[in-house]
Amino acid sequence: MEKKKSNTKFIIVLVLLVVLGGTYGTYKYLHSLAHEETDDAQIEKNMNPIIARVPGYINKVYVKDNQFVKKGDTLFTIDKRDFQLKIEEAKAALLGAEGQYAAAKADIGSAYASVSVSDANIKSASGNIETAKIRLKQVTNDFNRYSNLYKTHTITKQQYENALTAKQEAEAQVRILEAQQKASSYQKNAIVAKSKASDKQTEVAAANIQRAKTMLDVAHLNLSYTVVTAAIDGQVSKVDIQPGQLVQPGQSLFYIINNTEAWVVANFKETQLNKMVVGQKVSLKVDAYPDYEFKGTVASFSPATGARFSLLPPDNATGNFVKTIQRLPVRINFDESNDPKKIELLRSGMNVDVDVHLK
Repeated sequence: MEKKKSNTKFIIVLVLLVVLGGTYGTYKYLHSLAHEETDDAQIEKNMNPIIARVPGYINKVYVKDNQFVKKGDTLFTIDKRDFQLKIEEAKAALLGAEGQYAAAKADIGSAYASVSVSDANIKSASGNIETAKIRLKQVTNDFNRYSNLYKTHTITKQQYENALTAKQEAEAQVRILEAQQKASSYQKNAIVAKSKASDKQTEVAAANIQRAKTMLDVAHLNLSYTVVTAAIDGQVSKVDIQPGQLVQPGQSLFYIINNTEAWVVANFKETQLNKMVVGQKVSLKVDAYPDYEFKGTVASFSPATGARFSLLPPDNATGNFVKTIQRLPVRINFDESNDPKKIELLRSGMNVDVDVHLK
């Protein structure tokens, strides 16, 4: 009788287990038709790197680990004495360039004045040459007349010689004036060439002024970079810098995390993606806050699997191919219906359980 009782209890327990197992299995099967789940998901936030833009030694640090900052708050400063000297050097270069420009402009003015004088001299020489040629023509006619009279012994030898001398003097005067005119022309050409050179010097001096102004602007800009400020509102990460530390341009020193904006990156198996589309609703459970269910929406799918973005992506062309299920990163945005204070509590890297509602 006792044995029969034991068998009855066993059968009842077995039936209950079968019913519960079947019910659970049916539930999971029906759930899987309308849901895709993964626990390979993490919270992501914008992490703004703080990078030095100029080299130098840190003068003072104004923030501490995990401190909240506002946009425009000073994070740290770099010793600015070298950059102030660069400004003075740029100012001196600008003054020198402006002096060169003024001297070149003065040379141009002097050259133009000299050209005007040369033009006047050339015009005066031309007038004198015309006068001398008229006189030469006159004395040549006198000489020819006196020569004929001298042949007939009508005039004395002295009168003939006086006419010859007058003709030779007139010829010499014409040659002298023509030489002077030619010299004035050469002088004008030289002055014009000098004025062109002065024009080039002026252009060079103007370019030097522009370059000096640019260098001065760069010096002021670099001086402004010695004060490093927060670009966004957020929370500072670990601040691993100290006064006196040398920093270099492009060196990432620490981060500011934007706590007001967050999303989830879930790595789904490629076999789970056939029914997933952008816009589907998602239930999110963060391990740190299991009592609150976050709501989200599928925002986008990565253009490649996570393995392709790794430092050493697998190369299947080597012949050692082993088929493994790949995972594709999927971005999930939090809905606006979520409590903003809960969103601010989330931290980048926290684990999340993701349930995508396919229907």
